[in-house]
Parts: sequence; structure tokens; C-alpha cells
Amino acid sequence: MIKTTTIETPLGEMTAAATNEGICLIEFSDRRTINTELEELAWIFNTPVETGSNRHLRTLKKQLKEYFKGKRKEFTLPLVTPGTDFQQSVWNIIRKIPYGTTISYLQQAKKIKKPGAVRAVAGANGSNRIAILIPCHRVIGSDGSLIGYGGGIEKKRWLLDHERKYSGKPVNGTLF
Repeated sequence: MIKTTTIETPLGEMTAAATNEGICLIEFSDRRTINTELEELAWIFNTPVETGSNRHLRTLKKQLKEYFKGKRKEFTLPLVTPGTDFQQSVWNIIRKIPYGTTISYLQQAKKIKKPGAVRAVAGANGSNRIAILIPCHRVIGSDGSLIGYGGGIEKKRWLLDHERKYSGKPVNGTLF
């Protein structure tokens, strides 16, 4: 069974979901695709979704609270990320982007050895269901512009500014 809960954050309410194996979704609740994502997870796992909690969701709430206070830079939760091999390769690169730094979509495509697949990489980033923990907000345009974040550009800017504030890195960011 997939359990869901809501979590209050400085950026607004987030919806989180977890199986017994780990976190399978954390998205901003105002995202228009949230219900579709939950329905898709129910189909993928062939199990119902219901409001509730489990040990992963309780740990997530604690770790997110620490993150938003600037006290946590890495998450230690098991993640359940169904997706294609290509999506997995893209998400694995995102997971390696250090706190307080950024990478461009082009750099990300080069890291998976597919430099011509920038649009496909951006699409895979957009299909990431686990905001903040798989930090796709750290992926930016090659010119440094803040583009392509499902939660909205203002939330992306806030998250990057928050991380830079607590990382001790320059405000203009650094690339990994």
C-alpha cells in the first residue's frame, strides 16, 4: 500500500508518498499533475493509495524540517523511483549534484554520455517525482538561467538561494 501525507514547508504544502520500501513521491501540492502522479504510482505498484503514515514518511518530515532550517544537506531515506533506464541514469546524476551547486542540462547530458540528448534529459528531470531529495532544482540552463522546474521558477530560485546561504558557496553558484 502507498501511504500519503502532507508536509508544511516554507514554500507551501508538499504531498509525500511512500511504500514499505521507501519514499516514492514528494511534490508541491499545488502542482497540477499531483493527482495523476499518485494514480500512476498506484498503477505501477498495483496497490491503493491512502492517507496515512509509515516510518519513511515520519523520517522524511523530520529530515525536511532539518533541510529547511539549513541543518541537513543530504537525505538518508530509501527512495523508490520507478522509471526507464534512461530516466534512472539522469536521476542518478542529479543525486550526485552537491548541495549548494548547480549543473546545466547540457553538462548533465554529457555526464551520461549523451551530449545530444539535452531535451530528453530535461524531460527525464521533469518526470522526477521526488523533489528536493532528487534535487532537480540544481539543474539550470547553460547560460545560468533558471528554467524547467515543475514546482515553478520562484520555488527553484528559493531552494537554490537557501542552499547557497547554508553551503558557504558564492551566490552566483558553482558548477559540479
